[in-house]
Amino acid sequence: MTEKSRLFSRPTRKEFLRGAASAALFPLFPRVSVAETYEAEVSEVAPGVFVHVAPYELVEPTNHGDISNSCIIVGNDAVAIIDTGGSYLVGKALRAAAAKVTSKPIRYVINTHMHPDHVLGNAAFEGNGTEFVGHAKLPAALSARAESYLRTAQTRLGETGFAGTKIVIPTKLVSDTLDLDLGGRSLTLKARATSHTDNDLTVFDSTTGTFVLGDLLFSGHIPTLDGSIVGWLKLIPELMNEKAQRAIPGHGPKSMPWPDAMLPQQRYLETIARDVRTLIKDGATLEQALKTAGQSERDNWQLFAELNGMNVTAAFTELEWE
Repeated sequence: MTEKSRLFSRPTRKEFLRGAASAALFPLFPRVSVAETYEAEVSEVAPGVFVHVAPYELVEPTNHGDISNSCIIVGNDAVAIIDTGGSYLVGKALRAAAAKVTSKPIRYVINTHMHPDHVLGNAAFEGNGTEFVGHAKLPAALSARAESYLRTAQTRLGETGFAGTKIVIPTKLVSDTLDLDLGGRSLTLKARATSHTDNDLTVFDSTTGTFVLGDLLFSGHIPTLDGSIVGWLKLIPELMNEKAQRAIPGHGPKSMPWPDAMLPQQRYLETIARDVRTLIKDGATLEQALKTAGQSERDNWQLFAELNGMNVTAAFTELEWE
């Protein structure tokens, strides 16, 4: 296919869903200027484990792209940052927050997956020997979307809010399990099968029993599907069997009891899968599915109206080929 024909060809369903996921994270807002400084508050949920809780919002200039939770874990010798927010400005604020709770160097930045609200703050942590860590499939997934993520973020955040934002792709990759030593504190990273995305990573802090799940766990904020609903439902029991004192969601409160924290999300995904399978069996179209699938869950989730349709589309596209 020539470059010109590629530009004007009809997108595949996979490309459509990729664009829809990006659009959902970055809804249309006018370009405005925002403050050049921003503070990220953190709370200590366990000894040496600090969480920044983001609001249940879509990206807009007033929140600077700060719509997902981030975590700071402090060892005897070094620090790990888990997810960096949706802009350089947010990443810079998170770095400043880390400096307030410890003077130890930031050795690792861990990205739980490739979505822009979790990785676009990476640039604020470059230098001083910091290593960027992610799932083995993250570089390819993020590279494929980099141009779109940056273009959309610049449009939504405005020139001032976007300033300094760039893609920094992890080079320390996890294909199975990896232990990171922070000095007297070990973090166990596990690459997960395709579920929320095809590059989800979890982090377990054995010192405090804290399980950081990124967007494999949503609470309050409706889950978003950009991988496989079949895979996610298969993964959930596996995650729930892992022993932990507390869980930190990618979107939700600063800390949750485990494994009960997963139950509402499991119910939502099971509802979507059941509704979509029934509609497909009855010969319904995607347009019909968008009007009815998952509607029993409407009152249980914030941003339902904005994001449920994307989930139904992704589920319908996957399940119609079962």
